[in-house]
Amino acid sequence: MQNQLINGIHHVTALGDDAQENVDFYSGILGLRMVKKTVNFDAPDVYHLYYGNETGSPGTIMTFFPFQGMMKGRHGKGQMTATSFSVSDKSLDYWLKRLKKFNIQHKAPQQRFDDELFIYFEDVHGLGLELVFNKDDNRPGFTYGQIPIEHAVKGFHGVTLSEEGYERTAALLLHGMDHQLLKEKGNRFRLSASGVAGDFVDIVNTPESDRGVGGSGTIHHLAFATADDTSQLEVREKLLSKGYNVTPVLDRQYFHSIYFREPGGILFEVATNPPGFAIDEHPAHLGEALKLPPWQEASRTAIEKGLQPIKVNTDKFMD
Repeated sequence: MQNQLINGIHHVTALGDDAQENVDFYSGILGLRMVKKTVNFDAPDVYHLYYGNETGSPGTIMTFFPFQGMMKGRHGKGQMTATSFSVSDKSLDYWLKRLKKFNIQHKAPQQRFDDELFIYFEDVHGLGLELVFNKDDNRPGFTYGQIPIEHAVKGFHGVTLSEEGYERTAALLLHGMDHQLLKEKGNRFRLSASGVAGDFVDIVNTPESDRGVGGSGTIHHLAFATADDTSQLEVREKLLSKGYNVTPVLDRQYFHSIYFREPGGILFEVATNPPGFAIDEHPAHLGEALKLPPWQEASRTAIEKGLQPIKVNTDKFMD
């Protein structure tokens, strides 16, 4: 059997506006743990904020570049248009009440693939999100957050890619990135590398829609997970052999990354699982201090002075 190089989703990175509003939404209302507070390595005057489960496991990590005053983007084809989080199938009433309590506009619960119940809503800057109510997801949530453990977010359920057509993106995932087709209905096709919640990639055919426009409230890129540096290089060679324009390996401190655009135009990343977020902070204190890459430490004073002060304040988001 051929060695599987891609083993699921690693993280999702999005664009936002005000950093404190971003913190309040994801660590406050959704109850995710901030697992790393650093800067955009390519633009160190902007935060790079990471939220996830208690340990910052791949498949749970939502990250943001919050650019103060950034123009709002537009959802459309050629974009990843929804990030789905997994919660217990017994948590519907809890989350309906919580979203209402914090004045988060949301659609009524909907069914997908006949057996999948979900709620669509948007974050404070317009990013498309879903809560999917799962009976088969046994991953633990954040055990000491402000949301009761039985209702806490477990990590991703999956993502939705809105495309002009299904075929070319599916061919890449099926033949170049170790995915399998799990199910299809109407214009939605579900693929996955692992077959379990956290790693579902839904491709939706939306040829009639306008093309998406990047900006606040849109996805910057989708990252897939690979085991280590060796498997990442194998993925890179495989993609190059198929004609994709793949970057060299880049050091992102907590993982190593390569990037390329899939046929529909969405930016894909392949990131290594190690070394992880505990290399520069104790697991009990993830996300507490501003962490800079070694090559930016000499500029720490100037970087800190230019960043908006932010604070994780979960007390005001208790039930």
